[in-house]
Amino acid sequence: MSIFGAINTAATGLTANRLRLDVIADNMANVNTTRTTEGGPFRRGRVIMRPVTEGPFWRSPFLPDTLDDGVGRGVRVVEIQRDNTEGPLRWDPTHPDAIRTGQRAGYVEMANVDIVTEMVDMISATRAYEANASIIEGSKSMFQRALAIGQGR
Repeated sequence: MSIFGAINTAATGLTANRLRLDVIADNMANVNTTRTTEGGPFRRGRVIMRPVTEGPFWRSPFLPDTLDDGVGRGVRVVEIQRDNTEGPLRWDPTHPDAIRTGQRAGYVEMANVDIVTEMVDMISATRAYEANASIIEGSKSMFQRALAIGQGR
């Protein structure tokens, strides 16, 4: 893998994990939202990532197929899925979004966001972001040392 390949791969990880952190922040901000513009309570979002398998940076145009080891393509975000599982019910018959009829009358369906799960996901995304930033910094340092060797220092 070339030095720029490592930087490109880490950059895709930085971008994907930044979006993941934004989605987690959105989930946590809406933990008590019982009414959205789509109707019903807020639904938790989650980022779906896949390996990069095509596009302009899929492979180097200067590297022959026999030397291309296929490593280091990176990731891309394919979609942000909404979790459609039912949220917890809270008894509050005076709430404007309380269910009016049926067996669940008087209950309010809350957002299906679990703060503990979101915090674990946030720590995971933060660590992944930091790891990718370290890869870029390490690649930059190796490149600078290689230049210094080439200059005879």
